[in-house]
Amino acid sequence: MSTQLTLSLPDEVLQRARKYAEYTKRDIKEIITTTLASTLPSLDTIEQLRTIAKLPDSEVLALTKSRMDKKADRCLSKLLDRQQAGKLNDPEQAELAALMRLYEMGLLRQSQAFAEAVSRGLLPPLEP
Repeated sequence: MSTQLTLSLPDEVLQRARKYAEYTKRDIKEIITTTLASTLPSLDTIEQLRTIAKLPDSEVLALTKSRMDKKADRCLSKLLDRQQAGKLNDPEQAELAALMRLYEMGLLRQSQAFAEAVSRGLLPPLEP
C-alpha cells in the first residue's frame, strides 16, 4: 500500500534528486522514496528505542557503553578506507551501506540510552 503525499522541498534538495535521477536513469519519485526508506529507522528500531525507557537502570547504563561488534567495526573501517581510495566495488558498496546503517542505529540506541540515563540521574549531562 502507498499513500500520496504533497511535499515542499528546498530547491537545492530537489535539484540534487533530479540530477541523481538523471545520472542513474531512475524516476525521481523512486530516488526520493528509496532515500527516505533507507534513512529512516525501521518500525522495529523505533519500538526498541521506545522500550529503553522501560529498561532497568543497569541495562540503560550498559546501552550507553555499547559498541559495534569488533569484527564489524574492523570491516567497516576497511571499507571506509577503500571508499576513500576510490576502490570500492558494487558488493562492497552495499556492504558498506549496511554496516553504516548498523553503526548509525547503534549510535541512535546509545544516545537514547544516554538521554534516559541522564533523565534518571544515573549520569550527569554532557557539558556544552
